[in-house]
Amino acid sequence: MTPPRINCYQCRHFYITWDKSFPNGCKSYGFKSKSLPSLFVYESSAAPCAFFQPKPGRNAPEP
Repeated sequence: MTPPRINCYQCRHFYITWDKSFPNGCKSYGFKSKSLPSLFVYESSAAPCAFFQPKPGRNAPEP
């Protein structure tokens, strides 16, 4: 079964780390990984990422 397509680059919890071994991070789950966090979550739990929230637009007010 293919994982659901969740683009971490569009998520407000995603960040790029300074760690060359683990360049991608997720603030919600609190980890760093080599692959995109959504793929890591799916591989380890067989469930799609539950914390995905789209980044606000440039002109969108913060909730």
